Amino acid sequence: MIEKEFGLLDVVEMKKAHPCGENRWKIIRMGMDIRIKCEGCGHSVLIPRRDFARKMKKVLIKHEE
Repeated sequence: MIEKEFGLLDVVEMKKAHPCGENRWKIIRMGMDIRIKCEGCGHSVLIPRRDFARKMKKVLIKHEE
């Protein structure tokens, strides 16, 4: 399995769109679980890192340190 590269405050695209219609999410917390926030409606979701890596499609905007 290829390890996907993502970091805090990156904007990512998920395989499934949020019910509000937006498919862009910002990573706002990283650890064992990852919290992502919908760029459309602002709803945040906490999902396990393993599930996140499986459901993430690609990184759209990489956050610069």
